[in-house]
Amino acid sequence: MRQTLAADLVDADILLSGGMVHLGDGEPAEFGDVAIQGDTIVAVGTFSSGKVGRVIDCTGLIISPGFIDLHNHSDKPILTKTTRAAMNYLTQGCTTIVTGNCGSGPIEVGKYYDQIDELGAGVNVAHLLPQGSLRERVMGSEQRDPTPEELEFMCELAGRAMQEGAWGMTSGLIYVPSSYADTDELVEIAKVVARGGGIYASHIRGEGTMLLDSIDEALAIGERADLPVHVSHFKSSGKDSWGLVRVAVAKIEQARASGQLVTADQYPYTASSTSLSATVIPTWARAGGNKEMLERINDSQAGQRIREAIQGKLVLTDGGERIQIAHYETDPSWDGKRLTSISQQEGIDPLEVILQILRAGGASIVNHGISEEDVRFVMGQPWVATASDGSSKIPDETIPHPRSYGTFTRKIGHYAVEENVISLEQAIRSCSGLPADILRIDDRGYLRAGYRADVIVWDAMSIRDTATFVSPHSYSHGLKYVMVNGEVAIVDGHPTGVLAGRALRYQRSEP
Repeated sequence: MRQTLAADLVDADILLSGGMVHLGDGEPAEFGDVAIQGDTIVAVGTFSSGKVGRVIDCTGLIISPGFIDLHNHSDKPILTKTTRAAMNYLTQGCTTIVTGNCGSGPIEVGKYYDQIDELGAGVNVAHLLPQGSLRERVMGSEQRDPTPEELEFMCELAGRAMQEGAWGMTSGLIYVPSSYADTDELVEIAKVVARGGGIYASHIRGEGTMLLDSIDEALAIGERADLPVHVSHFKSSGKDSWGLVRVAVAKIEQARASGQLVTADQYPYTASSTSLSATVIPTWARAGGNKEMLERINDSQAGQRIREAIQGKLVLTDGGERIQIAHYETDPSWDGKRLTSISQQEGIDPLEVILQILRAGGASIVNHGISEEDVRFVMGQPWVATASDGSSKIPDETIPHPRSYGTFTRKIGHYAVEENVISLEQAIRSCSGLPADILRIDDRGYLRAGYRADVIVWDAMSIRDTATFVSPHSYSHGLKYVMVNGEVAIVDGHPTGVLAGRALRYQRSEP
């Protein structure tokens, strides 16, 4: 049987009683109980309880593993007093987040983990070594190949990061300076990561018309370095590439059939979010940082090339209608507005709006450039996990992407419960057991005796995201209880304020 049966009476600090238990393995739920003692699950399924400290009646509710966000950007927020509780993730059912994504974040992994444990965090944190920050530490933001000595130093730092508990390496191959690394450079560092048992997760070099070539590069890195490959926020971005993700899926399926370990993650939205410059300015023009980029914009020859590239992006975004300002520090009244609206308001061309923003220091944007049909197709793949690409936030005046508040509840409530795009079992697995398997976490992501007590209790009928592109700072509904390492972080839908998260260090042999 799938349940954990206990021959003797089971003592527990907390007994979750009479719920529909989803183990996180993609199989249908079964009626049962979950017993927690300290920070550990001690029994799951049908068993006789002994001495119990607290019984929580879960009648009509679902008991499942806490969700794991494979792609999170809370590297700084998780260390910040106002956001370290990660309440916008706890209210989605997330008990673990993974940082260091898109090639950006701390490279001194041990120091970062120590800070998390010293300050406290609302969720567990696992960290991936960011290749872009690694390259910047050694080479700055120069667009050139590393010298043999520089490459050796990057590999040395990578080895140190793996020894200190990193779970793998990420790259952000549209961002400076991560994008300046060629395939050979990435392979050499990935080999060090492979020796430490880590994975390679990539914001690939192109998610638009370059998607297939970019998938080929990621697969080649995994094959040459002999380590698992994970494609971050898998999608076809931009109208001219819609549907291409289906061909990319076929490529990945072929690689998986040949024995290669390849997975992906996805946020269930039709918009992405990043900086305006990374969206509209070519990589070559961003070399050396913002100052040098602006010098190129003002140069007669380079500036003309940049303007032509921006104009091309405007064509693909319906003249800028698909680009929404998330936060523009120089003029916050533009937050939440589309480029077309700002253009009409200011009486200037959308291209000039973009140049004005860039000259004033830039802005973060939401790009409404993904097909709903592609979103639904990708989430149906059994090797695609759920991940937010967001960060820990508290409500403020900015208008960010709603994924930081609603990714997991949207996947469960909207796409599984309401729309039946995927089964509830698959949706739960994509948020729990699958990300644990991808990262190779061996004591979380499932409801199993001996596993850490990251457990959530929720109502399938009321679990919903409430964050929208217009009002993104809105917490999710439906989570009744959230336990992080056995401590109760949400009770009857209300936060307790406990900071029960831990830094999760991957213990492995030396690379």
